Amino acid sequence: MPSSRRSFLQQTGQLTAGLGLAPALSSLGQSAPRTSAADTVSVALIGYNSMGWADLTSMLRHPGVTALALCDVDQNVLNRRAAELEKLTGKKPRLYGDFRKLLESKDIDAVIVGTPDHWHCLPTVLACEAGKDVYVEKPLANSIEECNLMAAAAKRYNRIVQVGQWQRSGPHWQAAFDFIRGGGIGTVRSARTWAFMEYGRTFPVRPDEPVPAGVDYDMWLGPAPKRPFNRNRFHGSFRYFWDYAGGLMTDWGVHMIDMVMACMKVGPARSVVAMGGKFGFPEHASETPDTLQALYDFGSFSMIWEQSLGTGRGPYDRDHGVAFTGNLGTVVIDRGKWELFPETESGRYLTAARPPQRGGSQDLNLHTLNFVECIRSRKQPNCPAEVGRDVAINAQMGNIAYRLGRKVSWDADRGSFGNDNQANELAKAHYHGSWQLPRV
Repeated sequence: MPSSRRSFLQQTGQLTAGLGLAPALSSLGQSAPRTSAADTVSVALIGYNSMGWADLTSMLRHPGVTALALCDVDQNVLNRRAAELEKLTGKKPRLYGDFRKLLESKDIDAVIVGTPDHWHCLPTVLACEAGKDVYVEKPLANSIEECNLMAAAAKRYNRIVQVGQWQRSGPHWQAAFDFIRGGGIGTVRSARTWAFMEYGRTFPVRPDEPVPAGVDYDMWLGPAPKRPFNRNRFHGSFRYFWDYAGGLMTDWGVHMIDMVMACMKVGPARSVVAMGGKFGFPEHASETPDTLQALYDFGSFSMIWEQSLGTGRGPYDRDHGVAFTGNLGTVVIDRGKWELFPETESGRYLTAARPPQRGGSQDLNLHTLNFVECIRSRKQPNCPAEVGRDVAINAQMGNIAYRLGRKVSWDADRGSFGNDNQANELAKAHYHGSWQLPRV
């Protein structure tokens, strides 16, 4: 687990334990509004490990939100988290092993989808069809085809879908964007995004083994290819296998690339070229690269994505971040702060220096608050399905360019890779067994 994510989850657990999950909008710098029974938002969580738990406990901090049900294919996780939730809220949630049964409940207003990436599409589309709003973890899905279906479902069924790219709700990110858009660094010519994560130094190959007691492994695989159980592919490390996810690119990449797209107000890039591999740890069990650089052409500016597993000293000595370079200077932003590095000419700054601008630790809470408010107002959230789709397309483009070993180009008018059959095939969702892509 990333060090910054680990710290975040620990802080979330401490906050919820300390507050007993009492509504605390005042802790977000806002006064807590009164709520009535009619304002109550009843939520359920599908996929209860790691970020799913963080999303739920964040949402429960807001007035008028209650948790009715939990669903997970691992009974061990389900029982443990259910006990924690009952201790925090004083209420015993309903428990499910199959999300489809959960969606039949008429008293559930919204669901949180915190499953592995290959399980984002079906629960989201079926929840929309069942008249429920959705908070879905990033990336939106594990294929471009699924992303398009999810965006179409949100539109057809008129549902609120918030994607968990929570920097979209972060005030210090928005302040940096305002500075950049206001001409603070002049014309932006390039952007740099990165994630250098210290974890991942040890990931040895393990033999297949019997399915652990309490795990519905066939349901966990779902539409993915049938494979023997291997703990390397299970829970958090699923991210490093193409069947279920896209490595650091679709884990951290969607967060950081999204910030470039938000600031520059752009959609999918024109083209991408990528190179990398398992350079740092070639013997590791993972399929996705530990090292990758992807160069994106947006027409009026370029962007590079860089990833490195097992090393934490990234650009500007930050393990993650975004840097915008303009004619007058460079702005660097991460989850903690943003700062300006002015260009100089003849011994003078080309733009006025300013001290680093600190961020807060409430971006996720503000993002879940925005979701809850939009459920009530029916306004579009800060990161709707269309936004999640576009950033997922960029991340998938980078991975597809890497896997094909060549440049790929996006045809915005056709919403595809044009006549590039190989790239279009990798953009599709390939469901297995009895599972089928939903129709919208």
